[in-house]
Parts: sequence; structure tokens; C-alpha cells
Amino acid sequence: MLGEATARPSTAYQEALAWLYRTQRFGIKLGLDNIRRLLSALSIPERHQRIIHVAGTNGKGSVCAMIDAVCRAQGYRTGLFTSPHLVTYRERIRVDGEMIAEENVARGLNSIRTHVSDWDPHPTFFEITTALALIHFKERACEVIVLETGLGGRLDATNAVEPAVSVITPIGYDHQAWLGNSLEEIAGEKAGIIKARIPVVSAMQEPAAEKILRARAAECETPIEIVSGLYTKTPLALAGTHQKQNASLALAAVKFGGIAVDEEAIARGLASVDWSARFQLWDDRIIIDGAHNPAGAAVLAKTWREQFGEERATIILALLRDKDVAGIWRALAPIAQRMILPPAHNERALPAPELAKIGEALSPELSISIVSSIDDAFRDAQEERERVLVTGSLHFAGEALATLRGEPAAFEECAQ
Repeated sequence: MLGEATARPSTAYQEALAWLYRTQRFGIKLGLDNIRRLLSALSIPERHQRIIHVAGTNGKGSVCAMIDAVCRAQGYRTGLFTSPHLVTYRERIRVDGEMIAEENVARGLNSIRTHVSDWDPHPTFFEITTALALIHFKERACEVIVLETGLGGRLDATNAVEPAVSVITPIGYDHQAWLGNSLEEIAGEKAGIIKARIPVVSAMQEPAAEKILRARAAECETPIEIVSGLYTKTPLALAGTHQKQNASLALAAVKFGGIAVDEEAIARGLASVDWSARFQLWDDRIIIDGAHNPAGAAVLAKTWREQFGEERATIILALLRDKDVAGIWRALAPIAQRMILPPAHNERALPAPELAKIGEALSPELSISIVSSIDDAFRDAQEERERVLVTGSLHFAGEALATLRGEPAAFEECAQ
């Protein structure tokens, strides 16, 4: 089951990351003043670099990965910034598909640390990580940069840059403590990435969300394109009807961002997208997916049926306590043969006994077992012949991948 362990990180890298993770004591501070000050101090980003800025609730990472893959296939040097990471912090920052090297993380973080040592307020984890990405993209002379928002949009650190095009994936309920309890409020935060006279492309939205996006676009005097079709011309590396929707949105973003790509690059790029924990087939029995809200779980269940029909899954599930736990459970239960509930290495994790109690009330007919570790969950799952679905959060998906690869996972808490 387990792969060979990888080499230990360098001391300089570990020390730099230790400093960065200590900045989490400053919490999440939504707002742009600090990040603008930091980017100005570091003279980033470069004016000639074309930025595609992506916000939304579900599908952001997949859309970003597709844009990056298509542009790379065309021959552009690309920078890709996403969050959170699954196994290693370095996943967040990639140039031409390659993760940032440990030495570049250490050097960049140490440079930022020198700049901000006496700042009050101190930059947050995500602000520093955003700046590190843009430093790396500047040093590598990236021509196209794809930035995924961390949380929301309007006050997210990534919103301090001026993009060539703004992109909004499907909007749903998530992070309500920060973004609001109504779809209109959440859409208002996502719509905050729309800027004056900079084109915006959006996935199909619920009417309440679309109304907010169109109002913001009108206020900014910018054209907005609602992308409704499915991309079906060539094969996609990522499974599910929703990924065909994501592909159409990604291609619209490239077009409206003024980035020239040909049909061959589109086909090669979309066929080669490698994006972990998005209905990822680890082997012929294990599937890993980072769905972490009811809408994402519903899409996951739909994709499962598209791939496996009426076959049911042994689901290894761990959820965060601040999510809509009941909503996620209801979406997954119809495809479940049984549920295995291990603990997750996350201080926001809902303890397995509490999750089991909720699950028993919602699905009294379903077999539910609690185990002491994810290793035990995999051992338990191997006893049956059903396919195994690991899901509940991107953090948990990363923990599962680390376990399967035999790698140490970065279990440090990070809300974004």
C-alpha cells in the first residue's frame, strides 16, 4: 500500500516554513492594504505579465490547472498559484508545471521576512505566500500567470493585482463565517474580483448569484460572458461532466484574456491536465476526491455514477466541523456501501464519533465504522472488494495521498 518515503527537506527550507507557519497566529485578515504594501516593497508583479484571476466556490483549482496546461501546450511560460496544498507546500507555486524548489522557497521567504520584520500589522500566511509566488513568477519570467483566490475574492490577497481577465466558477455555500450566509452575500464577495473595464467570464450560476455578478460588471463597465456549454471536441484528462463545463470556462478565460492558443494546444493541454484529488484514480480500486461542501459532494456523487453506474463505494470520510456536515453526508450516502471514519490531522476536524452520530441519524441503514487512523481505514477497506472513495476535504485528501505515497504530509493548520 505504502510507497517509499522521499528525501527529507533541507534545513533552510524547514526553517523558512517554520517561520511562515508561525505567522498563522495573525489569523485570516481580509483586506488589501497590507498585500499592496508588500507587493510594492518587492516590486512585483511585472507589468508585462498577463494574469488570469480565478474565484468561485467549486472548480477553481481544476479551471486553473486547465488554463495552465493549455497555455503551456502552446509554448507560454506559465506560473500557477493555487491553494491549499495537499502534501507539500511547494505544490502551491508552479512554473511550467514544476513545483517551486525548496531553495527558492527558503530564499524568497527569508527575503520577505527581512522586509516585514517590523511591520504592524504583520502580513498573514496567505499574503506572504501570494507574494512568494509572484516573486518566483517574476524571477522565472512567466508570460501567463494563473492566480486562484484563497478565500472569497473582494478582500483576498490575490485581488491586489490587475488581471487580463477575471474568472468566476460556480458559486455555492462555503466559508459562510467569512463570506456571508446568503448566496447573494457570497456572490458579492466573489464578484469583488471584477474590475473596471477588465473582461469577466463566469460559469452558469444560480439566478441570485448571476444577478449579483451582472450588477457588478455593469457597475465596472466591463463585459461579462456567461459560459454555458460543455467542451466535447477532444478527450479530457479529468473525469466528470462538470470538468467539461470547467474546460469551456477555462478556454473562455484564455480567449477573453487575449492569449492566443491553437486547437492542437487546446487538445494536448486538456488531455494532459494532472490535478490531484479531483476524482483521482489512485489505482483500479481507490479514488480520491477533495469535495468539501454539499455542492461539491453532489458533483462527486454524480461523477461516481457516470463512471461506475449503480456500483456502491466503501467511503473513507473525514470532515471539518465548520462545514455543512449533514449536507455533505446526504449527498454521499446514496453511493455508499458503507462508511469508514478515521480521524484527520486537522484542528478543525470533526471527531469521528461525532460524525458517526450524525451519520447514524441520517442513514440508519448504512454500515458505519470508526477506526483509529487512515492506515487502519485502508486496511479495513481492503477486506472487501468494493471500490474505495476517500473524500471530505482537500486536507484529508492530501493526508490520504501522503499515506499511499509513503510521504510525510504537511499537517500544519492552514485555513486557506
